[in-house]
Amino acid sequence: MIAIINETATQDQLDHFVSWIERRGFKTNVSQGASETIVGIIGDTTQIDPLLLESLDIVDQVRRVSEPFKKANRKFHPADTVIDCGHGVLVGGGSFQVIAGPCSVEGEGLRAIARAVKAAGAGLLRGGAYKPRTSPYSYQGMGERGLDLLMEVAGELDLPVVSEVMDPRDVQTFLDKGVDVMQVGARNSQNFALLREVGKTKVPVLLKRGSGLMIDELLMAAEYVMSEGNPNVMLCERGIRTFETRTRNTFDVNAIPVLHRLSHLPVIGDPSHATGHARYVRPIAYAAVAAGADGLEVEVHDHPSEAWSDGAQALTPRQFADAMRRIALVREAVRADEEG
Repeated sequence: MIAIINETATQDQLDHFVSWIERRGFKTNVSQGASETIVGIIGDTTQIDPLLLESLDIVDQVRRVSEPFKKANRKFHPADTVIDCGHGVLVGGGSFQVIAGPCSVEGEGLRAIARAVKAAGAGLLRGGAYKPRTSPYSYQGMGERGLDLLMEVAGELDLPVVSEVMDPRDVQTFLDKGVDVMQVGARNSQNFALLREVGKTKVPVLLKRGSGLMIDELLMAAEYVMSEGNPNVMLCERGIRTFETRTRNTFDVNAIPVLHRLSHLPVIGDPSHATGHARYVRPIAYAAVAAGADGLEVEVHDHPSEAWSDGAQALTPRQFADAMRRIALVREAVRADEEG
C-alpha cells in the first residue's frame, strides 16, 4: 500500500504520520521526489482501511500495491534510484557506467588490463577473487590475495571495485578490504542467507539474474537485500537458460525495459555471460544500451586464450575500446530519439 502525501504537508506532519503507521507494526519506505512524496506501507495492509488514511489531512490518496516486492517497486519510489559506487562514480538516473576487467584475478597482469579498460572509458574495475565453478576441480580464484591485488590496482587508478561474494561468512572480509560493490552471482541469486547478509551493509550490490529466474523472482531477490536496510541494489540481466545451444545463455533484452517499468533500481546488462563467445559480446552490448540499460559489465583480458577462466567470452583491450566508441554512438542516438 502507498499513501501519496499532500504537497502542503510539513516535514513534522510527515514524520508524525510515519511514526503513527510504524507504531501499528508496519514498516515504511518514504520517497520524497521533486513533485510528490510517497509513503510505502509494508506489512499485512489488509488490516488498514484506506478510507481511514484518506480522511487524514496529510494524505491525498491511497493505493494498494499487488506486487509482492515493495521496496524495489517503482510505485513506492517513482524516481530512478542513483547508486553511488564511490570514487565519484554514479549509476542510474541518466548516469551510465561500464564495469570491465578480467573474469578472475590472475596476478600482476591485472594492472595492464585495468589501465586499458580505464583508458577506454570504463568507470569500474571488475575481477573475481572467488570463483563459483561447476567443477570442484576447476580454478576457484585467488581468494583474499586476489582481493588485495584488486584493491591495490584499483586504488592506483582511482576506480571502484566490483567483485563477487559467494559466502555470507566472507561479507565482512569484503567490507574490511573496502570492496566498493559486492556482486551476487547468478548461482547465488536465491541464496537468501547471502542476500540478507549483504543487505545488512550499505555497500552497493550488483545482483545478477539467475539463469532460470523470472523477472519477479529477480525483484524478490532484490527485496531480500533491501528489506535488511540496504537500498543500494543494481539489477543485472546476464542471460537466461533456454533450449538454444549456440550461445551460453539467451540474453533477455525484454527484461531491461520491463525492469525499468516495474522498478526504480538501475539495470545493468552483462553480454559476456549471456553469450559466452567474444564475437557476440559487442552486438549484444549495443542492444542492451539501446534498450535502456544503465550500464554494462564486460569481461576484458589482454590474452584471452591464456585466461584462467572464461577466456572465450573476453574481449581484448582493443576490441573493448572499439566497443566503447560504438556504445557512445548508440547512447547518443537513443537519447536523441527520446528528446525528439
